[in-house]
Amino acid sequence: MKTISILGSTGSIGTQALEVVEKNKDKFSIFALSCGNNIELFKEQIRKFRPKKVSVKSKESALELEKEFSNSNYKLEIMHGPEGLIEIAQDGINNQILVALSGFAGLYPTLAAINAKIDIALANKETLVTAGDIVMQRVKMQGINLLPVDSEHSAIHQCLCGHSFKKIRKLIITASGGPFREWDIEDIKKATCSQALAHPKWNMGKKITIDSATLMNKGLEVIEAHHLFDVSYDDIDVVVHPQSIIHSAVEYLDGSVIAQLGLPSMHIPIQYALSPERIEGIKTGSFDFVKVQNLTFEAPNLGKFPCLRLAYEAGRAGGTCPAVLNGANEEAVMAFLEDKIKLIDIATLTENALSAHSKIQNPTLSDVIDADGEAREFVRSKI
Repeated sequence: MKTISILGSTGSIGTQALEVVEKNKDKFSIFALSCGNNIELFKEQIRKFRPKKVSVKSKESALELEKEFSNSNYKLEIMHGPEGLIEIAQDGINNQILVALSGFAGLYPTLAAINAKIDIALANKETLVTAGDIVMQRVKMQGINLLPVDSEHSAIHQCLCGHSFKKIRKLIITASGGPFREWDIEDIKKATCSQALAHPKWNMGKKITIDSATLMNKGLEVIEAHHLFDVSYDDIDVVVHPQSIIHSAVEYLDGSVIAQLGLPSMHIPIQYALSPERIEGIKTGSFDFVKVQNLTFEAPNLGKFPCLRLAYEAGRAGGTCPAVLNGANEEAVMAFLEDKIKLIDIATLTENALSAHSKIQNPTLSDVIDADGEAREFVRSKI
């Protein structure tokens, strides 16, 4: 029985992870859960899974939970804020932490779990994008497992099983292309928030869905893959694959390409990261080659989607540049969701933030945090 905690249990990844846990009660038990603002759903999860600890975003939400569960017949410790996330992440009762938080906030509890020598299932791109060198160095020092939950990185991880990283020629990360794949630039300039949130294949949170619409999501995945698999940016390709059947692939030195295929579902990578073995999980349907018939591929259009180009440039520049890329993008996406800027402004603001930044080549964690804050302030000042 593996004891796990889920940080971000009311989000898309968190809710699906709990479905996996419920399906495999003989394999997993829940120690702690955390939530942002969806308190009503969180209350339902607490009643169903009966965690020992929970953490919420605000003190007001914590007081609401205390009132709700004051007469419960089991002891529930309620915390709030970043401190609550860190306390859960570093609790030695955990065998594994699933970090399903959105944005830069995932970095701190991830580092706390690493320092406590607790295995991590990572569904937070920003942790490796902003501080990949620091995080992976600490992972190696502590001798823990950090397993990816993103469908693309999980696919690569599965394709690498039994093979040496030294035999890799290329990583191939697939992208659906998002809702604007077939739009021309002029129409994209007029895209609304509701149109950007209408992803053709995946049901995800708002921030990651907007990132998918701009292809920044793929850019962040390229940086993440660089750190996870120690592969040069020159050897990481992004290919648009609208059907979202091939989730990513690895080309080896002999020319062989091994790909991971399946119907679009996050249950499979979640199960694999939590297990990691082939277990009977949520039924996603059996893959039928005859029904699928056609799998198509195309190169990403960097003219229409400059965020992907910016991510490659920031990744190659290294140092604090990826932290600036992430912070500026995160702040700009928030502004777009609040209808303060247009979709195309996300790339412009991010590029300008990178241009204004003075890179620190071998940053400390403090340098990364400062770079993130600088980028956010830059974007806010331009809106």
